[in-house]
Amino acid sequence: MKKHRIYPSIFASVYPHYVTKAEKKGRTIVKVDEIIRRLTGYSQAG
Repeated sequence: MKKHRIYPSIFASVYPHYVTKAEKKGRTIVKVDEIIRRLTGYSQAG
């Protein structure tokens, strides 16, 4: 079975890419964090 490239990725290494993409589209880091919290179910402290 072929290994997926995304599963072994550490989120901390992907997060800056999300922020960069969001800033290019005129969004803020706060908005990125809000969306990630909504999708994962974690709080800001978590």
